[in-house]
Amino acid sequence: MPVKSRQRPDTTRGFALNAAQLLEDRHCEDVRLLDVRGLSQVCDYVLIATGTSDRQMKAVAHELEKLGAEQDNRVYRSSRDDGGTWIVVDFVNLVTHLFEPNQRQYYDIETLWDDAVTVDWKRDGKKPSRSASTASARPAGDGEKPAKKKRTVKKKTSRRKGA
Repeated sequence: MPVKSRQRPDTTRGFALNAAQLLEDRHCEDVRLLDVRGLSQVCDYVLIATGTSDRQMKAVAHELEKLGAEQDNRVYRSSRDDGGTWIVVDFVNLVTHLFEPNQRQYYDIETLWDDAVTVDWKRDGKKPSRSASTASARPAGDGEKPAKKKRTVKKKTSRRKGA
């Protein structure tokens, strides 16, 4: 029997949007958020992303678990394959799949949810420069600071007298 969350639907959606934004902020690729309400008996949203390395995927999964705890969405179950090529983080209402590129292409789980609505989770062209925990507390774009300019340092060359 599936475990049902007691969260309100708008709270669940907000967490799913924040989770998708976190994955993009941490350089996951091809992030897709699917609304599977009415199609799935076990969750409301499925989040799928491609990681760039097993180390990055593990770090992102850990940050995702922290974000869930901060937003009252504790992890129900988390699973990793032996090679670190597929990580599943299950929050009951949101199930997240982090794949290594070849594994994602091989399993192609998006086709399981062809009838699902793809949720537009992207910010209006802005990426925050703050941590994920701060991003969850404020809406995107609030309090962002402009990026600092990089200083260029000119290398001094010594000149010999009389040369």
